[in-house]
Amino acid sequence: MNALRRNTVTGKGISKRRGVNSGFTLVELLVVIAIIALLMSILMPALRIVREQARSIVCRANVRQLLYAWMMYSDDNDDKLVSGHPSVNGWANAGPGTLEQHKQMVREGLLWPYIKNVDVYHCPSDRRRKVPIHKNAWRTYSIAGGMNGVAAGSWEIIPYTRSTEIKRPGDKYVFLAECDIRGCNMGSWVLFPKRSQWVDPLGVWHRKNSNTLGFADGHVDMHTFRGRGFIEWNLWALYDINKFYFYRTPADDDEWDDFEYMLDHYPYKGLQ
Repeated sequence: MNALRRNTVTGKGISKRRGVNSGFTLVELLVVIAIIALLMSILMPALRIVREQARSIVCRANVRQLLYAWMMYSDDNDDKLVSGHPSVNGWANAGPGTLEQHKQMVREGLLWPYIKNVDVYHCPSDRRRKVPIHKNAWRTYSIAGGMNGVAAGSWEIIPYTRSTEIKRPGDKYVFLAECDIRGCNMGSWVLFPKRSQWVDPLGVWHRKNSNTLGFADGHVDMHTFRGRGFIEWNLWALYDINKFYFYRTPADDDEWDDFEYMLDHYPYKGLQ
C-alpha cells in the first residue's frame, strides 16, 4: 500500500512538473508580444504602401474609363464636347443632398449611358467620407473649366467646345480629382491663367501630395506636387474649411513649379 501511494504521488508530481514546463512563463509571453509588435511596426508601413498602390491603380482605371466615355460622347455628337459644368445638362449633376442623392446625380449626367457604374466616379483614396462637411460627397472627379466647363470669357479664358479644336490633346488634361469646400464638386475645376492664381482646391488623396490627371488623348498620369504651402492649402479644403481661402498666389519656387505645370496643361482655346 505504501509503495502504491508513493508511485501515485510520484506520478502526480511528474504530471504537475510537465504541465508547468510545457507552458510559457510571463517573461516568455512578454518577449513573444514584443516580437509581434516589432514585426507589425515593420510590416504596417509596407502594407499601407501596397494598399495605396492598389487604390491608385483603381483611381487611374476610373479616370481612363471616364476619358473613354468623354470621347465617345463627342464622337456621337458631331465632335461637341459634353458640358464640363455639373448640372442637369452636364456630364454629371451636382447639388446638396444625401449620399444616395449624390449617386443619383451621377446617374443623371450625360456620360452615364457610357459608364453605368457609380463606383467609377469615386476614388477609393478619397478621404472626404471621414469629414462631416464632406461625408455625403461621392463624385471625386471634375472636368477642367477649359473643356467646355465654363462660359466663354469667364475665368479669363475661351474654352474648347469641340474635340477637333483641341491642339496637342496629349498635353491637355480633362479630368482631375477636386475637393470643393461646399460638400461636393459643384462646378468645373478652374484657375486664373492671367492672374497666375489657384482658384479651386485639388484632391491630393494619393500619398497626401498627388492627383490623378486624365488627358484628352486618353492617357492617365499621377502628378506629384512639391509646394508645401499648396499641399497644406488643399488639405485645409478637406479638413479645416475655416482656414481655406480662394484665389491663392503661389508662395515659393516649388509652388510656382506646381502652378506652371497645371497652367501649361490647362485646356483653353484662348485668353479673354
